[in-house]
Amino acid sequence: MTLKEAADKLGLKPLTQCEWEKTEIQGGYAGDLLSDVLAHACSGCLWFTIQRHKNVIAVATAKDIAGIVVVNGVEPEAGLVEAAEKVGVPLFATEKDAFTCAGLLYPSVK
Repeated sequence: MTLKEAADKLGLKPLTQCEWEKTEIQGGYAGDLLSDVLAHACSGCLWFTIQRHKNVIAVATAKDIAGIVVVNGVEPEAGLVEAAEKVGVPLFATEKDAFTCAGLLYPSVK
């Protein structure tokens, strides 16, 4: 599944302008503890989180995460979108919670 297909399926709002539509998703990960994401998220996954600060970009690049989805209608802090753009990490927002997003995505990406 591509990020474009996932974004359409989940109704995600893209926050970055970097090229992301054709990026393939290898899995999903829902978590907010950065050390846990570093230890357990797979490369190429779509990460669902309530974290809204730019430290998530460092974690995403270290793990080669396909994209970040800020869930629960959380507004990103100033600088997060710019940091994501700078390194080319796709960033999305949604009103949905992480459980709902993961559940909707799971049948298509196992």
